[in-house]
Amino acid sequence: MACAKIPIVADHERLNDAIEGTGRDGSAPVWVVAGAPGAGKTTVAGLLAARLDPHPAVLDKDTVYGSFAAAVLAAAGREPGEREGDWYDRNVKVHEYQGLTATAREIRGYGCPVLLVAPFTGQIRDPGAWSAWAGRLGGGAVRLVWVSCDPAVLRDRLLARGSERDGAKLAAYAGFVDRMRPDEPPPMPHFAIHNTDSSPARLVEQVERLVAATVNGVPS
Repeated sequence: MACAKIPIVADHERLNDAIEGTGRDGSAPVWVVAGAPGAGKTTVAGLLAARLDPHPAVLDKDTVYGSFAAAVLAAAGREPGEREGDWYDRNVKVHEYQGLTATAREIRGYGCPVLLVAPFTGQIRDPGAWSAWAGRLGGGAVRLVWVSCDPAVLRDRLLARGSERDGAKLAAYAGFVDRMRPDEPPPMPHFAIHNTDSSPARLVEQVERLVAATVNGVPS
């Protein structure tokens, strides 16, 4: 498998075209691996990225913004586990998602595919919001991969991983499940990856079937 090649841009006009995705017939695809925290998005994203050719640039929200979010919470005197709620959404999450979106669009404009990893709850639960966000990503091929998990199993996973990021989720778990709907499919076209049984072989099988269906045109 080859990595995507970044073209050399010789002048400012061509640079702007590349960034906006207007200097070519179509932007490189973007894969969106979404689902509830603890559902297995990072694992699925790793399996998918390894099997795509060319390999995409992987932008995982926790990797890109994890330490930044922790620093903002600390500076504002908030609890380190407050990764949910109105304050976090207004002051942190909106900037995380804007940054991921802008970065993905810029990378795609150079011809490199992108794989985004985050819950993206607001985007995947509202077809209008999804369509608008796909436009901000540069349009073209925006493929949603939704990772599902049974709520009871999800709670056990959050407890087992012992992350301070999950404190607010576990403290009001029923409300968290109502917002995230970890086992309810989103109302737009997507590829579903079912990850309740946590079987590595089962995950690999599903991801390989997804890649075959989308890259090679084999029916799923």
